[in-house]
Amino acid sequence: MHVKIVEVGPRDGLQNEKEIVPTEVKIALIEKLAASGLTTIEATSFVNPRWIPQLADAEEVLARLPRGKDVTYTALVPNLRGLERAVSSGLQEIALFMSASQTHNQKNINKTIEETFPVLREVAQAAHSYGMRVRGYVSTVFGCPYEGDVPVDNSRRVTQALLEMGVHEISLGDTIGVATPKQVRHIFGELVKEASAERLAAHFHDTRGTGLANVVAALDVGIRIFDSSIGGLGGCPYAPGAAGNISTEDLVYLLHGMDIDTGVDLERLMEAGAYIQQQLGRELPSKVLKAHLAADDCAKQGDA
Repeated sequence: MHVKIVEVGPRDGLQNEKEIVPTEVKIALIEKLAASGLTTIEATSFVNPRWIPQLADAEEVLARLPRGKDVTYTALVPNLRGLERAVSSGLQEIALFMSASQTHNQKNINKTIEETFPVLREVAQAAHSYGMRVRGYVSTVFGCPYEGDVPVDNSRRVTQALLEMGVHEISLGDTIGVATPKQVRHIFGELVKEASAERLAAHFHDTRGTGLANVVAALDVGIRIFDSSIGGLGGCPYAPGAAGNISTEDLVYLLHGMDIDTGVDLERLMEAGAYIQQQLGRELPSKVLKAHLAADDCAKQGDA
């Protein structure tokens, strides 16, 4: 069995950092992630820099990244202006985003769900005219910080709308980290009726410590694409209290332990995690990274 990992740390992770991360650090991190064998990396966002100043250097980051056949770089695009920037940056794939809950969508995008559909449809059509692939994100599928439980019919309706726009892959997000394995099996079990499992991805946060358990539950119902963030970086500025995404290191360790292929070299991946942890100057949530660095420290002390 093979699982595709979509690395979202450079965008979803770093966008929440209070201190601006230097462009050179972002580029070095992405290069290290690519060197580990990750083939899809969400590098940045073309959301207006006034809203996410951390990613104001999107064009420069993409201009300086080496391009090759082995890695696809993507970026979040909110509207036609963002798409123009993505096209100018030479991207072959973009990502659209919206929420399954009305209140979160309103606070995140400043539009109702119904008002969001025509905007995304216009962007998707334009992107396809440029020969670009389009991915979709649906937030708050498993719970909303403002509304609580989100009916599965909300996610079904949004998923169907995105499919009709020609989105090739839809990432369903547990934005505030409330999902449990039982809920994951139920919701994905329902949504695979609308789209084949091959077109659905899981995007889990680990706020309540259930992130990896939810990965196993999603595997059980046929999901083979997972979003994760190096070191467990991330959160959501519109979801109070939301912890980071599941860690890429933890995800790869889990999958390899289940004899599932990812194409990722865990040792090189941990080099990327150690690098960004050092650059940010604080310990990151990844448990596998912590164990790896602790073992290294012990070995160094033993050699001393």
